[in-house]
Amino acid sequence: MAERKLTDEPDEPPKPLSAGRGARAAPGGRLLFRDYLFVDWVVQGYIAAAGLLVLVLHGSSVPRWELIVASHAAALVAVHLLIRSAGLRPQSRALDLLRSFYPVLLYIGFYSEIGAIDHMLFPGFLDPLFIGLDERIFGFQPSLLFMTALPYRAVSELLYSAYFSYYPTIAGIGVALVLRDRHQFLHYLSTVTFTFCGCFLFFDLFPVMGPRIFFTQAAGYRLPNDLLPAALPAVPAAVSGGPFFALMGWIYRSFETSGAAFPSAHVAIALATLWFSFLYLRPIRWLHLLVVVLLCVSTVYCRYHYAVDVAGGVLAAALLVPLGSRLFARGSAPRKTERR
Repeated sequence: MAERKLTDEPDEPPKPLSAGRGARAAPGGRLLFRDYLFVDWVVQGYIAAAGLLVLVLHGSSVPRWELIVASHAAALVAVHLLIRSAGLRPQSRALDLLRSFYPVLLYIGFYSEIGAIDHMLFPGFLDPLFIGLDERIFGFQPSLLFMTALPYRAVSELLYSAYFSYYPTIAGIGVALVLRDRHQFLHYLSTVTFTFCGCFLFFDLFPVMGPRIFFTQAAGYRLPNDLLPAALPAVPAAVSGGPFFALMGWIYRSFETSGAAFPSAHVAIALATLWFSFLYLRPIRWLHLLVVVLLCVSTVYCRYHYAVDVAGGVLAAALLVPLGSRLFARGSAPRKTERR
């Protein structure tokens, strides 16, 4: 018998998070973009598209539009340099972490910008259309009457906590997939980013404030008198005394932007995370489903969205999540080797 050849070759070093399994540059990509993954094209595409929209459509509705366009150009360069630097130094843990999670950091910037640029097409908000839709479908405004019909602390705290679960769930599913499988994490990050950017692009062009417009006059805009109820229902005392009510109030005062209600990104992204529970994290899928159902209900009960916003969020998820997942799969398929 021939002896087996023993080697002292070192173990293969761990792949960076941003590489994943089967990840590669976009087909036909030039040397300049060889390190781009699908998620990078999505992020750069949104930055370029939003900046171009402001450049072309700003009119008088976008103050200091030059700075916004310049910031988008700078962001394109910064993201590109990050991608290239991480590709040139694959063993740098700090670069790898930033390379892997930078889209999540940009969500906040993309979202906070919406209120400054979302009147490029429409000078006011489109809420009268959505208020009318809810009225025609239900015969009343669910976003105003749902809470007053169930003014109980147990109900309100359950639903406010479900609404809050949106934030830790996005991070929690991501962390679970990072620990489980790098390719699965990249699949998740790419699809969620694609869904976010699709919603953000709609918000940029079609401003809808949601039921808060009943209680506040944003940017000097006032609802037509025929759409204003004779008396606005106050938040019941039992509801306003809850800790999750207070927590969500602080989040909205600190980070919320106007004009980003339709489609409900809360619903669309919650359904995107649920997709990945059923795909990769099956032991938690039914509990996650329950939380997402409560979240959908909470968007109306807590007066953050019209009922039609929820339907819009479901439709957005139904279109963007499978499409993003398919595009990711195409971009991550291994290349066919050339015959010699």
